[in-house]
Amino acid sequence: MKIAGLAVIGLLLGAIAGGVIGVCAGFLWIIVSHTSDFEGYSGMLVFLTFMPIGIVVGALLGAIILGAFAARDRTFSSPGAN
Repeated sequence: MKIAGLAVIGLLLGAIAGGVIGVCAGFLWIIVSHTSDFEGYSGMLVFLTFMPIGIVVGALLGAIILGAFAARDRTFSSPGAN
């Protein structure tokens, strides 16, 4: 249950972080490639392409990373303890 809970938390936090990173990458892309602002094309490019890709990738990575972190066995016994 702990693994599933942390995976869901990682999914949500990863989606938020991925969306922010996607928007930043989209803004960088339109600046570097001089994308046209005609009728909001650059905004649609950022918010309909880069942000969803960032959300999906961030959610998957966040769930995998926190799920793997929770799955690690962290029970150590001291020498001589039964």
